[in-house]
Amino acid sequence: QLQASGGGLVQAGGSLRLSCAASGRTFSDYAMAWFRQAPGKEREFVSAIRRSFTYYAESVKGRFTTSRDNAKNTLYLQMNSLNVEDTAVYYCAAGRNIIASMIRVQRPYDYWGQGTQVTVSS
Repeated sequence: QLQASGGGLVQAGGSLRLSCAASGRTFSDYAMAWFRQAPGKEREFVSAIRRSFTYYAESVKGRFTTSRDNAKNTLYLQMNSLNVEDTAVYYCAAGRNIIASMIRVQRPYDYWGQGTQVTVSS
């Protein structure tokens, strides 16, 4: 029900925009988020949007922007100034009734996309 796309290979300093298309239900009242998992590391929080509020990991703040288009039932992640540490598989997720203090936690999210690979070369 969540389909992530937009990943690819980019040079350091470049940009990519990820999309997460939702289907099967309307996610406008869901919190939606991006997580990522680098090789050999645990999945980590990247960004989320809940109602009109956005949340970012410190490592991406100022470089990444998350947004959503409820009419298209789609979540976006604009990634600028990419560096090699951003290389990972990026997953989108959606969850309902997630309180702000839990927005960075994976467990409350009910729906997950399949992931899209982002590779940043030096």
